[in-house]
Amino acid sequence: MKKLLLFATGLIILIFIIRLPYLPPQIPLFYSKSWGEDQLVDSWMIFILPLLMNGLFFINQFFYKKFFLENSFVKKIIDYLNLFVIISITLIFLKIIFLVT
Repeated sequence: MKKLLLFATGLIILIFIIRLPYLPPQIPLFYSKSWGEDQLVDSWMIFILPLLMNGLFFINQFFYKKFFLENSFVKKIIDYLNLFVIISITLIFLKIIFLVT
């Protein structure tokens, strides 16, 4: 699972570097806010997504090792949750980057 996390993080960084010359100064990131200026943030704030992805992954791993080390059912749930987090946040990042460039 850590290899997938490293691959996803590397892919995010690579796509960001490739698309950096085409990025506008502000990008829409907060889609829960009303349409317009409220959604826009500086381009570098897109890295909130990979930080969130890595943070959630390691928090899940920490709680498993701290409280549920013997439980294989919880291990499977956490593995699937981590898989969902990695794939969904990577796809959200890529969608935003390709949408604005």
